[in-house]
Amino acid sequence: MSNNPEFDSLNSVKYLFLRHLSEPRDNSLRLVVEEAVVNRLTPAIVPGDHPELDEILKGAWPIESVEGCKTFELTWDRYAAYLVTEELIGSNGSYDDEIYSGNLLRVYTKSHFLDYLARDTGGHLEPVQHYKLICLNHLVDIGSYAPPAIRMTGSFLAPPPRIQ
Repeated sequence: MSNNPEFDSLNSVKYLFLRHLSEPRDNSLRLVVEEAVVNRLTPAIVPGDHPELDEILKGAWPIESVEGCKTFELTWDRYAAYLVTEELIGSNGSYDDEIYSGNLLRVYTKSHFLDYLARDTGGHLEPVQHYKLICLNHLVDIGSYAPPAIRMTGSFLAPPPRIQ
């Protein structure tokens, strides 16, 4: 997939948020992800609102989607399985034995997810490929028979909710 400019563009951003996941029809998958950046125009907290956090968050900036951030749509015509995991719990564990290329959209040749699919599913007529989307809010593992179609759809959709 390294000859795909959309794949390269998606993997060149620093952060992503998963904004939409749907199955447009049976066994097809559509994901919309949005680029996020460190927003140095907005402090992480307003000083004085949370005195107990003022010192801890001094010099901190939120990571969020802002005007000019890219939005990507990824679609798979068919998939074998997918797993959505909350980012914090999905980032724990040992993954040193996995082999992949890519950054935020990874293509695995060896992974625990591929091992699971080989062990616990069957009836595949084609080899299953493993793609993993690394977002700030979710990790999405997709087992499919072909790579996704990736399309850059323009600027950001909506600002993420701010937790105060």
